[in-house]
Amino acid sequence: MNYDSENIFAKILRGEIPSNKVFENYHALAFHDINPQAPTHVLVIPKGSYVSNEDFTANASDSEIADFMRAVGHVTRELSLVESGY
Repeated sequence: MNYDSENIFAKILRGEIPSNKVFENYHALAFHDINPQAPTHVLVIPKGSYVSNEDFTANASDSEIADFMRAVGHVTRELSLVESGY
């Protein structure tokens, strides 16, 4: 499957579609969903040209994956979504 540079997430990353940003680092962007399905609904997306999670985990660099996971962790802490234990 080829990456569609006109998809909604690419447009958000380029600033063509506004978003309510929660966090951003070099490799990831986190923003509130425009149609939330829960009281707190944040999307964290990689900035690279990936078509799926499978594509991302198979082809992203270690630094991209690490930055993405750091973004997820930052958002959960920032929004007080962290619970102790597993």
